[in-house]
Amino acid sequence: MTSITDKNIIDGFANAMEEIHNKQLKAYAEITEATTQRSQSHRQFVKSALDTCLEKCENDEMLFDSIEVFKKDLQHKNASLKDKQHAIAEMTSDIEQKEIQKGMIIQKIEKLKEEQAQQKEFIESQYKANKNRLKNLQKARHVFQDHLGMEIRTICGTEHQLSGKRFQFVFRNINPADLNSAYIITMRITEDGAYQAVSSDPTLECLPALERRLQETNNLPVFLTNVRKEFISQVR
Repeated sequence: MTSITDKNIIDGFANAMEEIHNKQLKAYAEITEATTQRSQSHRQFVKSALDTCLEKCENDEMLFDSIEVFKKDLQHKNASLKDKQHAIAEMTSDIEQKEIQKGMIIQKIEKLKEEQAQQKEFIESQYKANKNRLKNLQKARHVFQDHLGMEIRTICGTEHQLSGKRFQFVFRNINPADLNSAYIITMRITEDGAYQAVSSDPTLECLPALERRLQETNNLPVFLTNVRKEFISQVR
């Protein structure tokens, strides 16, 4: 058995221990280097992740700020839209009211046109009727004035408007005792174009009946003839 006091053994052991120690140091160095690399890699990863998180937070804050801006802008636009809708509703209501008023005005215009047409037709018919009555007056004047000495007087009204005009028919040659004595009947033409006996001098009791007959026949010469006969009968 080799003695531990043997120098070669001691040196061999020392060398073996040194070799082991060197290997351990090398392994430790490798572990330390790997750990350092991993630590640096981890720090870089953490830094990159932190930077990414910070950037994400900033982006999120900007996004939230943009959302708030969009919300406020949307609220403003909604309020403006409500105001515009209210204004449009008022304008629509005004337009509808104006359309109703327009329709009423058109109806009034149409009614006025109809009334004007009816009035024109009435005036034309009255003009024709008055024209015929004027012819009758002229005919009566020709017959009675030229042949029987009757005088026709116009006592009111205008020259071209018969409505409201009054006429006096003055009969003479009635009383044999006084041929120049005047017997008068006053008449007028009403607004509807009818003959109307106003009075007679002297008074004829049968004048209303003669007037009704005149309005039925519209024959003025016959009426004046009957009036003359009644005056003559009254004298006799």
